[in-house]
Amino acid sequence: MDKKLIVKVQEDFQERFTNEPILIFSPGRINLIGEHTDYNDGFVFPAAINKGIYLAIQKSDNGSCQVFANDMNELYEFNLNSISTIQNGNWRNYILGVVAEIIKKGFKLGNFDILFSGDIPSGAGLSSSAALENSVVYALNELYNLQLSKKEMILISQKAEHNYAAVKCGIMDQYASMFGVENSALLLDCRYIDSSTFEIDFKEYELLLINSNVKHELAESAYNDRRQVCENVAQILNVDALRDATIEDLNRIKNKLSEEDYQKALYIIEENNRVQLFSKAIAKRDLNTLGELLYQSHKGLSLQYKVSCKELDYLVDKTKGNNNILGARMMGGGFGGCTINLILNTEIPLFKSYIADAFKNVFEKDCSFYSVKLSKGTHLINL
Repeated sequence: MDKKLIVKVQEDFQERFTNEPILIFSPGRINLIGEHTDYNDGFVFPAAINKGIYLAIQKSDNGSCQVFANDMNELYEFNLNSISTIQNGNWRNYILGVVAEIIKKGFKLGNFDILFSGDIPSGAGLSSSAALENSVVYALNELYNLQLSKKEMILISQKAEHNYAAVKCGIMDQYASMFGVENSALLLDCRYIDSSTFEIDFKEYELLLINSNVKHELAESAYNDRRQVCENVAQILNVDALRDATIEDLNRIKNKLSEEDYQKALYIIEENNRVQLFSKAIAKRDLNTLGELLYQSHKGLSLQYKVSCKELDYLVDKTKGNNNILGARMMGGGFGGCTINLILNTEIPLFKSYIADAFKNVFEKDCSFYSVKLSKGTHLINL
């Protein structure tokens, strides 16, 4: 966590709202492997990171709720009795969604003030939306002693995204942000919303994120279209979700599917299998297998599920043949954002310099680099 940012959020809240706030940190997340499997009731392997949302909250007698987005210098005021989505509401809809879903559950909230800031790079695929949702539901749970469990809180966050941001996301982002364990990743079963914790030891290797700085909007139709394809194929297979299907099952109905839909469903089944293999390789500390699975995952995302882009493909291709890099893949919903790279720590400065120049020469824009540490999930900050 960034202690300077914590202090700034606290001080800015006190100056704006003249009150002593409760402080919350809610992290973003990376996903080591298991992309788009979450909404297929499948398996994923995420981890919370040390970048996230810092939120200050306190009750208000102002007659309304006020939320100030510190980084954007934007104030939004709303009434608890009339909450609805805002066209192009951006960050506001995530907050409104959480509040609305809490009220739907029968809880009575009073007026409150919020000020928040963050250090998650926008559009990087590190789940700033889930971090914001979780920070708000966790803060309101503390402020009004709602006695919600962490699992109940993440389901509220997920419904906020479905109903107010129009993204039919799975549960992975909210779960990883809420339940993260320091220096560990979570093998998450998205059907049963239950996980096993794997302490991570990459030895002399580190995770390096490279942001293509291509902006992606998950609310665009591509994400929901792919979800619909998966649900349609599961229905033809007469299973609850593609998590329940094997490659043999899929091949039996291949003649009922377009080649594009067949490849998308095949990718999901194969990716679920890769997550299981990845967890076994983590337990054995078999880093070479981890790297190979990362490359396989990217190939599937790019050629079968078709959620990559030329910038992401370029960044991954440029790692191949480099003996200091074990594996790389695009990470997140797709169409932009970051690649995740498992790289020898002593070689990071040289590789960053090389790829920055190469990327700029081809695309005439800069890529960005982030080193992240695996973090504790959403929690109260005690100064």
